[in-house]
Amino acid sequence: MPLGSLDRSPPPFFKQGTSALTKLLFFSTLSCGLMFADQYYNIVQPARWALSLIVYPVQWVALRPQVLWTHVDDVFESKQEALSVAEASRAKLLAQAVSASQVEQLKLENTHLRNLLDLKQRNPTPAMAAEVIYEAADPFTRKMILNKGATQGIQTSSPVMDDQGILGQVTRVHPLVSEITLVTDREHSIPVLNTRTGARGVAFGESDGAPLLELRYMATNADIEEGDVLTTSGVDGIYPPGIPVAKVVKVERRADSVFARILCESLARVQGARHVMVLEPVKLSLPDFKELPPPAHPPVKGSR
Repeated sequence: MPLGSLDRSPPPFFKQGTSALTKLLFFSTLSCGLMFADQYYNIVQPARWALSLIVYPVQWVALRPQVLWTHVDDVFESKQEALSVAEASRAKLLAQAVSASQVEQLKLENTHLRNLLDLKQRNPTPAMAAEVIYEAADPFTRKMILNKGATQGIQTSSPVMDDQGILGQVTRVHPLVSEITLVTDREHSIPVLNTRTGARGVAFGESDGAPLLELRYMATNADIEEGDVLTTSGVDGIYPPGIPVAKVVKVERRADSVFARILCESLARVQGARHVMVLEPVKLSLPDFKELPPPAHPPVKGSR
Protein backbone atom coordinates (compact mmCIF):
# COMPACT_ATOMS: atom_id res chain seq x y z
CA MET A 1 0.00 0.00 0.00
CA PRO A 2 1.54 3.30 -0.98
CA LEU A 3 2.45 5.69 1.82
CA GLY A 4 0.70 8.62 0.17
CA SER A 5 -2.64 6.99 0.54
CA LEU A 6 -2.45 6.87 4.44
CA ASP A 7 -4.68 9.28 6.46
CA ARG A 8 -2.30 11.40 8.56
CA SER A 9 -4.99 13.15 10.66
CA PRO A 10 -5.19 12.11 14.38
CA PRO A 11 -7.88 9.70 15.39
CA PRO A 12 -11.05 11.07 17.09
CA PHE A 13 -9.83 9.91 20.46
CA PHE A 14 -6.94 12.34 20.46
CA LYS A 15 -8.81 15.34 19.03
CA GLN A 16 -8.68 18.31 21.48
CA GLY A 17 -11.40 20.49 19.96
CA THR A 18 -11.50 24.07 21.28
CA SER A 19 -8.44 25.08 23.17
CA ALA A 20 -8.41 25.39 26.98
CA LEU A 21 -7.60 29.08 26.87
CA THR A 22 -10.62 29.73 24.72
CA LYS A 23 -12.84 27.84 27.14
CA LEU A 24 -11.44 29.75 30.13
CA LEU A 25 -12.10 33.07 28.49
CA PHE A 26 -15.62 32.03 27.47
CA PHE A 27 -16.71 30.76 30.86
CA SER A 28 -15.07 33.65 32.66
CA THR A 29 -16.95 36.10 30.49
CA LEU A 30 -20.19 34.12 31.03
CA SER A 31 -19.68 34.11 34.83
CA CYS A 32 -19.05 37.80 34.95
CA GLY A 33 -22.09 38.43 32.84
CA LEU A 34 -24.28 36.25 35.05
CA MET A 35 -22.99 37.96 38.17
CA PHE A 36 -23.65 41.34 36.66
CA ALA A 37 -27.13 40.33 35.54
CA ASP A 38 -27.91 38.75 38.94
CA GLN A 39 -26.68 41.81 40.77
CA TYR A 40 -28.78 44.29 38.85
CA TYR A 41 -31.63 42.25 37.35
CA ASN A 42 -31.86 39.28 39.80
CA ILE A 43 -32.32 36.79 36.97
CA VAL A 44 -30.61 33.88 38.78
CA GLN A 45 -32.97 33.94 41.81
CA PRO A 46 -35.46 31.42 40.36
CA ALA A 47 -32.63 29.03 39.57
CA ARG A 48 -31.26 29.49 43.11
CA TRP A 49 -34.68 28.72 44.60
CA ALA A 50 -35.06 25.62 42.47
CA LEU A 51 -31.56 24.47 43.41
CA SER A 52 -32.24 25.04 47.12
CA LEU A 53 -35.43 22.95 46.90
CA ILE A 54 -33.49 20.16 45.26
CA VAL A 55 -30.60 20.29 47.73
CA TYR A 56 -32.74 20.73 50.93
CA PRO A 57 -33.60 17.01 51.39
CA VAL A 58 -29.93 16.13 51.06
CA GLN A 59 -29.01 18.78 53.66
CA TRP A 60 -31.77 17.59 56.02
CA VAL A 61 -30.59 13.98 55.84
CA ALA A 62 -26.97 15.01 56.28
CA LEU A 63 -27.78 17.05 59.41
CA ARG A 64 -29.86 14.36 61.16
CA PRO A 65 -26.93 12.67 62.97
CA GLN A 66 -25.76 15.97 64.40
CA VAL A 67 -29.29 16.98 65.48
CA LEU A 68 -29.86 13.56 67.04
CA TRP A 69 -26.58 13.69 68.95
CA THR A 70 -27.34 17.20 70.18
CA HIS A 71 -30.78 16.09 71.37
CA VAL A 72 -29.39 13.06 73.19
CA ASP A 73 -26.68 15.18 74.81
CA ASP A 74 -29.27 17.73 75.92
CA VAL A 75 -31.41 14.96 77.43
CA PHE A 76 -28.53 13.53 79.47
CA GLU A 77 -27.31 16.97 80.47
CA SER A 78 -30.81 17.99 81.56
CA LYS A 79 -31.17 14.79 83.56
CA GLN A 80 -27.83 15.29 85.26
CA GLU A 81 -28.68 18.90 86.00
CA ALA A 82 -32.04 17.88 87.42
CA LEU A 83 -30.38 15.27 89.63
CA SER A 84 -27.86 17.83 90.84
CA VAL A 85 -30.60 20.33 91.61
CA ALA A 86 -32.62 17.67 93.44
CA GLU A 87 -29.59 16.63 95.49
CA ALA A 88 -28.81 20.24 96.36
CA SER A 89 -32.45 20.85 97.31
CA ARG A 90 -32.48 17.72 99.46
CA ALA A 91 -29.29 18.80 101.26
CA LYS A 92 -30.68 22.30 101.77
CA LEU A 93 -33.95 20.90 103.11
CA LEU A 94 -32.05 18.66 105.52
CA ALA A 95 -29.97 21.59 106.73
CA GLN A 96 -33.11 23.66 107.22
CA ALA A 97 -34.75 20.80 109.12
CA VAL A 98 -31.71 20.56 111.40
CA SER A 99 -31.76 24.33 111.93
CA ALA A 100 -35.49 24.25 112.65
CA SER A 101 -35.05 21.47 115.21
CA GLN A 102 -32.20 23.40 116.82
CA VAL A 103 -34.36 26.50 116.97
CA GLU A 104 -37.15 24.54 118.66
CA GLN A 105 -34.65 23.02 121.09
CA LEU A 106 -33.17 26.42 121.90
CA LYS A 107 -36.64 27.88 122.32
CA LEU A 108 -37.58 25.08 124.73
CA GLU A 109 -34.34 25.52 126.68
CA ASN A 110 -34.90 29.27 126.81
CA THR A 111 -38.38 28.73 128.23
CA HIS A 112 -37.05 26.31 130.85
CA LEU A 113 -34.28 28.70 131.86
CA ARG A 114 -36.68 31.62 132.12
CA ASN A 115 -39.03 29.60 134.31
CA LEU A 116 -36.12 28.43 136.42
CA LEU A 117 -34.88 32.00 136.85
CA ASP A 118 -38.37 33.20 137.75
CA LEU A 119 -38.70 30.43 140.34
CA LYS A 120 -35.25 31.26 141.69
CA GLN A 121 -36.18 34.94 142.09
CA ARG A 122 -39.14 33.93 144.27
CA ASN A 123 -36.81 31.88 146.46
CA PRO A 124 -34.08 33.85 148.32
CA THR A 125 -31.96 30.74 149.02
CA PRO A 126 -28.46 30.91 147.47
CA ALA A 127 -28.26 28.70 144.39
CA MET A 128 -25.98 27.64 141.56
CA ALA A 129 -26.95 26.69 138.00
CA ALA A 130 -25.84 23.28 136.70
CA GLU A 131 -26.48 20.97 133.76
CA VAL A 132 -27.40 17.30 133.77
CA ILE A 133 -24.74 15.25 131.98
CA TYR A 134 -26.56 11.92 131.95
CA GLU A 135 -28.90 9.72 133.94
CA ALA A 136 -27.59 6.75 135.91
CA ALA A 137 -27.97 3.44 134.09
CA ASP A 138 -29.00 1.53 137.21
CA PRO A 139 -32.66 0.45 136.69
CA PHE A 140 -33.23 0.13 140.46
CA THR A 141 -32.32 3.71 141.34
CA ARG A 142 -33.31 7.17 140.15
CA LYS A 143 -30.16 9.25 139.91
CA MET A 144 -28.63 11.92 137.68
CA ILE A 145 -25.10 13.24 137.23
CA LEU A 146 -24.42 16.99 137.20
CA ASN A 147 -21.51 18.77 135.54
CA LYS A 148 -20.42 20.55 138.74
CA GLY A 149 -18.81 19.19 141.87
CA ALA A 150 -16.86 20.14 144.97
CA THR A 151 -14.52 22.50 143.11
CA GLN A 152 -17.56 24.63 142.17
CA GLY A 153 -18.92 24.59 145.75
CA ILE A 154 -21.52 21.81 145.50
CA GLN A 155 -22.23 20.26 148.92
CA THR A 156 -23.87 17.03 150.00
CA SER A 157 -27.59 17.24 150.86
CA SER A 158 -28.08 20.29 148.63
CA PRO A 159 -31.61 20.44 147.14
CA VAL A 160 -31.87 20.38 143.34
CA MET A 161 -34.75 21.89 141.41
CA ASP A 162 -35.73 22.66 137.84
CA ASP A 163 -38.18 25.23 136.50
CA GLN A 164 -41.18 23.18 137.71
CA GLY A 165 -40.18 22.19 141.22
CA ILE A 166 -37.97 20.01 143.41
CA LEU A 167 -36.05 17.41 141.41
CA GLY A 168 -34.01 15.70 144.12
CA GLN A 169 -31.07 16.03 146.48
CA VAL A 170 -27.29 15.83 146.08
CA THR A 171 -26.16 12.57 147.68
CA ARG A 172 -22.58 12.24 146.42
CA VAL A 173 -20.04 14.89 145.47
CA HIS A 174 -16.88 14.44 143.39
CA PRO A 175 -14.31 17.08 142.45
CA LEU A 176 -15.84 17.87 139.05
CA VAL A 177 -19.25 16.13 139.05
CA SER A 178 -21.94 15.33 141.57
CA GLU A 179 -24.71 12.78 141.87
CA ILE A 180 -28.30 13.61 142.75
CA THR A 181 -31.00 11.25 143.95
CA LEU A 182 -34.40 12.03 142.48
CA VAL A 183 -37.54 12.41 144.54
CA THR A 184 -38.94 9.30 142.85
CA ASP A 185 -36.11 7.08 144.13
CA ARG A 186 -37.34 4.47 146.61
CA GLU A 187 -34.66 5.50 149.14
CA HIS A 188 -35.65 9.17 149.08
CA SER A 189 -38.18 10.95 151.29
CA ILE A 190 -39.19 14.59 151.51
CA PRO A 191 -41.51 16.45 153.93
CA VAL A 192 -44.39 18.05 152.07
CA LEU A 193 -47.31 20.35 152.72
CA ASN A 194 -50.74 20.18 151.12
CA THR A 195 -51.36 23.69 149.80
CA ARG A 196 -55.14 23.23 149.92
CA THR A 197 -55.57 21.95 153.47
CA GLY A 198 -52.24 22.81 155.10
CA ALA A 199 -51.76 19.20 156.22
CA ARG A 200 -48.18 17.97 156.44
CA GLY A 201 -46.84 14.61 155.44
CA VAL A 202 -43.86 12.75 154.05
CA ALA A 203 -43.58 11.68 150.40
CA PHE A 204 -41.45 8.66 149.53
CA GLY A 205 -40.26 7.38 146.19
CA GLU A 206 -42.47 4.67 144.77
CA SER A 207 -40.99 1.23 145.57
CA ASP A 208 -42.52 -0.43 142.50
CA GLY A 209 -40.08 1.35 140.20
CA ALA A 210 -42.65 3.71 138.69
CA PRO A 211 -41.64 7.40 138.46
CA LEU A 212 -44.11 8.37 141.18
CA LEU A 213 -44.17 9.36 144.85
CA GLU A 214 -46.25 7.88 147.65
CA LEU A 215 -47.62 10.05 150.44
CA ARG A 216 -47.51 7.65 153.37
CA TYR A 217 -49.01 7.57 156.84
CA MET A 218 -52.10 9.57 155.91
CA ALA A 219 -55.29 8.39 157.59
CA THR A 220 -58.04 6.91 155.50
CA ASN A 221 -60.38 9.77 156.40
CA ALA A 222 -57.75 12.45 155.74
CA ASP A 223 -58.87 15.41 153.67
CA ILE A 224 -56.90 14.85 150.48
CA GLU A 225 -58.13 14.70 146.91
CA GLU A 226 -56.78 14.10 143.46
CA GLY A 227 -55.24 17.26 142.04
CA ASP A 228 -53.92 18.58 145.37
CA VAL A 229 -50.49 20.20 145.01
CA LEU A 230 -47.77 19.30 147.51
CA THR A 231 -44.93 21.72 148.31
CA THR A 232 -41.91 21.51 150.57
CA SER A 233 -42.75 22.16 154.22
CA GLY A 234 -39.22 23.20 155.24
CA VAL A 235 -39.28 21.30 158.57
CA ASP A 236 -36.32 19.08 157.63
CA GLY A 237 -33.77 21.89 157.48
CA ILE A 238 -32.75 20.95 153.91
CA TYR A 239 -35.48 21.98 151.48
CA PRO A 240 -36.68 25.60 151.48
CA PRO A 241 -40.42 25.86 152.16
CA GLY A 242 -42.99 26.57 149.47
CA ILE A 243 -41.31 24.92 146.45
CA PRO A 244 -43.65 22.66 144.40
CA VAL A 245 -42.93 18.95 144.71
CA ALA A 246 -45.75 16.80 143.34
CA LYS A 247 -49.45 16.56 142.49
CA VAL A 248 -51.81 13.91 143.84
CA VAL A 249 -52.98 11.65 141.03
CA LYS A 250 -54.57 8.71 142.87
CA VAL A 251 -56.15 8.16 146.30
CA GLU A 252 -57.08 4.63 147.46
CA ARG A 253 -59.06 4.31 150.68
CA ARG A 254 -59.11 0.68 151.82
CA ALA A 255 -61.29 -0.65 154.59
CA ASP A 256 -58.66 -3.13 155.79
CA SER A 257 -56.06 -0.42 156.43
CA VAL A 258 -55.96 2.66 158.62
CA PHE A 259 -53.80 4.49 156.07
CA ALA A 260 -54.79 5.55 152.58
CA ARG A 261 -52.61 4.76 149.58
CA ILE A 262 -51.86 8.10 147.94
CA LEU A 263 -49.82 8.28 144.72
CA CYS A 264 -48.35 11.54 143.48
CA GLU A 265 -46.74 12.65 140.25
CA SER A 266 -43.57 14.73 140.44
CA LEU A 267 -43.94 18.23 139.02
CA ALA A 268 -40.25 18.38 138.15
CA ARG A 269 -38.89 16.61 135.09
CA VAL A 270 -37.54 13.43 136.64
CA GLN A 271 -37.05 12.15 133.09
CA GLY A 272 -35.29 14.38 130.58
CA ALA A 273 -34.22 17.25 132.85
CA ARG A 274 -31.25 19.22 131.56
CA HIS A 275 -30.84 22.58 133.29
CA VAL A 276 -31.22 22.60 137.08
CA MET A 277 -30.53 24.81 140.07
CA VAL A 278 -28.59 23.51 143.07
CA LEU A 279 -29.79 25.25 146.24
CA GLU A 280 -27.92 25.68 149.48
CA PRO A 281 -29.39 23.58 152.30
CA VAL A 282 -31.57 25.59 154.65
CA LYS A 283 -29.56 24.54 157.72
CA LEU A 284 -26.50 26.28 156.22
CA SER A 285 -28.47 29.49 155.81
CA LEU A 286 -29.76 29.56 159.41
CA PRO A 287 -27.85 31.77 161.85
CA ASP A 288 -25.60 30.15 164.42
CA PHE A 289 -26.96 30.94 167.86
CA LYS A 290 -23.47 30.64 169.33
CA GLU A 291 -22.38 33.60 167.23
CA LEU A 292 -25.32 35.84 168.14
CA PRO A 293 -24.27 39.07 169.89
CA PRO A 294 -25.11 39.38 173.61
CA PRO A 295 -28.18 41.41 174.57
CA ALA A 296 -27.67 45.14 174.94
CA HIS A 297 -29.10 45.22 178.49
CA PRO A 298 -28.24 42.08 180.50
CA PRO A 299 -30.90 41.10 183.06
CA VAL A 300 -30.35 42.44 186.59
CA LYS A 301 -29.84 39.78 189.21
CA GLY A 302 -32.73 39.42 191.59
CA SER A 303 -35.21 41.24 189.33
CA ARG A 304 -38.49 39.66 188.52
